[in-house]
Amino acid sequence: MLGRTGTFSRRCRFELQQCCCSFSSPPPPPPPPPDLPKLYYPAGSGSRRYRRGQEVGQMSSAQINHILKANEHSHTLPRSPTSHGVLGFHSNMLPSNHPGEDRRSSATCLPGRGGMLFGVFDGHAGPACAHTISQRLFYYIAVATLPLKTLAEIEQAVEEERPIPPMLEWHKHPQDHSCPDGGAISFHSLRNYWQERLTDEDQEEEEEEDDGRLTSALVNAFCRLDYDLSVEAQVHLSMSSPRRVSLPGEGLSLSNPLRVALSGCTACVAHISNGVLHVANLGDSRAVLGVQEPDGRWSALSLTNDHNAQNPDELQRILGEHPPSESRTLVRHDRLLGLLLPFRAFGDVRFKWSTEMLSRVYETRPDVLSAVSEAVRMPPPHYLTPPYLSAQPEVTRHCIRPADKFLVLATDGLWELMHRQIVVQLVGEQLTGLQQQRPIIPGMGMTLGGLQSLLLERKGRVMSVLDDQNIATHLLRHALGDDGYGAVAPNRLAKMLSLPADLARRYRDDITITVIHLNEPDV
Repeated sequence: MLGRTGTFSRRCRFELQQCCCSFSSPPPPPPPPPDLPKLYYPAGSGSRRYRRGQEVGQMSSAQINHILKANEHSHTLPRSPTSHGVLGFHSNMLPSNHPGEDRRSSATCLPGRGGMLFGVFDGHAGPACAHTISQRLFYYIAVATLPLKTLAEIEQAVEEERPIPPMLEWHKHPQDHSCPDGGAISFHSLRNYWQERLTDEDQEEEEEEDDGRLTSALVNAFCRLDYDLSVEAQVHLSMSSPRRVSLPGEGLSLSNPLRVALSGCTACVAHISNGVLHVANLGDSRAVLGVQEPDGRWSALSLTNDHNAQNPDELQRILGEHPPSESRTLVRHDRLLGLLLPFRAFGDVRFKWSTEMLSRVYETRPDVLSAVSEAVRMPPPHYLTPPYLSAQPEVTRHCIRPADKFLVLATDGLWELMHRQIVVQLVGEQLTGLQQQRPIIPGMGMTLGGLQSLLLERKGRVMSVLDDQNIATHLLRHALGDDGYGAVAPNRLAKMLSLPADLARRYRDDITITVIHLNEPDV
């Protein structure tokens, strides 16, 4: 829809028709990995030993690398004004849920002032909302930031049924599938959005960039898409007959408007244009800037705040929006109404709609409820003064300096395992090729065993770097296999990767990482 896509070195265009989207077929998936041991967790054993004659974690390096690298993607951008100072990016995803609920997006804005867009999206109560947001949010940002003249030209082309120039050039991994259905609904909503921009008499076209204009545009795009998801779901509900029986597979569609609206997702989006970085954050994913100090050391600069109970300002915002009589039930066990961890998110209409509207969903659409997470199938308790959840992002503006070498966007699955300073240190060392190892000089009192441990640690560092040309993969390897001393313990890494699906979620969340290369590091 209004976009073209580039997959590795190959680019192909999407053709837009007025009321539908056509998508190219994704390339075939990578070949299957070597046979892995069929591991299972014996019920009630109380042990973390897996049977079939071996302990969990007995995986070869090739098997480990196949799992870690299955979703990695990298893209180098030409050094031209169209890249807006971005040299390239590395990205990877490692699911824990089955199916995985995280998504990612990266694209170049083509018309108008242009810019680069990157986003990570952490879904909950199923993948439907995160999938939809990853496909549609960048178009809303493009519409919110385009000059009105350009929008008028697009509207005229649609009216005259002429081809429309693409708004976005996508940079996708083959596994980042586009949604093949729901195109007519999403196009109709997007067109309504730009038509409203064109008819808003209070808008004035500006020739030069205004510091606050892009911030407002990002907030508007987030809120408008969330509003449209809600309206689409309500229209879908109103067209449904009570206690209807769905067609086979209908309730399972990722684009089913009710399924999208009942699930939810957080979002962390970076917009980079002409040396200025804006980060729009909704929820508990994070953006961290890697800064190289004059002495060569690395420091981490956080550009986002978590929107949850651990943030005192966010907690006070939530409490201030509802009557004091709800103070004891509003946030329980650090969760909104005792259920939801993030205090801001797309979708999750069961925290936004009226009691009457929710009752209608629960009474008439068991087919859709059966397709979402079990936690969503019951109304929230103490639901008195909705809405409780906001889709308004917090936007940070930052002028990129020569010392700002890279930006890490990641869902909370990474930050639960690694501190931001460790993340920046690992990326910085990988970029500068810190394999110019300092010589080992045994100190006084160093035993032979201590020297052997030091050598093994150094070997582990070198091997992990040799294994990973993709920096996001490098972070995944360390996040799951860290031995506590900065190296990767192969046995620990193998154990984390070979956990059965029903156990993996207890140890880690889905992890999605995008590392954006801004400036060459000083070696």
